[in-house]
Amino acid sequence: MKFKAVIFDMDGVLVDTERYYLQRREEFFGDHGISISHLTPSDFIGGNMKDIWPRILQGSFDEEKASELQEDYEQFKENHPMPYAELLFSDVPDILEFLRHKEVKIALASSSSMFDIKQMLDIHQLNSYFEVVVSGNDFKQTKPNPEIYQSTMKKLGVTPSETLIIEDSEKEFKLEKQLVRPFGQLKTNALA
Repeated sequence: MKFKAVIFDMDGVLVDTERYYLQRREEFFGDHGISISHLTPSDFIGGNMKDIWPRILQGSFDEEKASELQEDYEQFKENHPMPYAELLFSDVPDILEFLRHKEVKIALASSSSMFDIKQMLDIHQLNSYFEVVVSGNDFKQTKPNPEIYQSTMKKLGVTPSETLIIEDSEKEFKLEKQLVRPFGQLKTNALA
């Protein structure tokens, strides 16, 4: 089958950010005297910070405290930006150009904030490739809730069977199954 659209995740797919996210989180929580030793790095991959606060704070969780910490974390991120200029996977521009040449619709659906998404796209001058760019912050629940992909597909005017979703997280692989079209092995001629 020839796909009509490809939806990319950002972190771990377009840019190699996970180790930097880990370092930034450890510094933030250390500065706030909050232990995250009960969590693994994979607990943070493929999700959004706003969804993990109950697991971070455990018994001391309350909405107000989590909201304040989320605001502090957003400010911390702005003061400690990702070095996106160094993190783009080298084959990304060629892949995006190939998809454009094949007239495949391209979207970006990431759990990252729109601030981070725009920063990465601007630094690498990739904006023109994406018809739709969506942040998990725009939804009540982010991945693995399928709403982010359903919304993106609707904006692109495609169905799940016409869409290839490229993710790097087990959470998203489970999400893909919720969209009814299970992941199979990507054949090299799927877009040819």
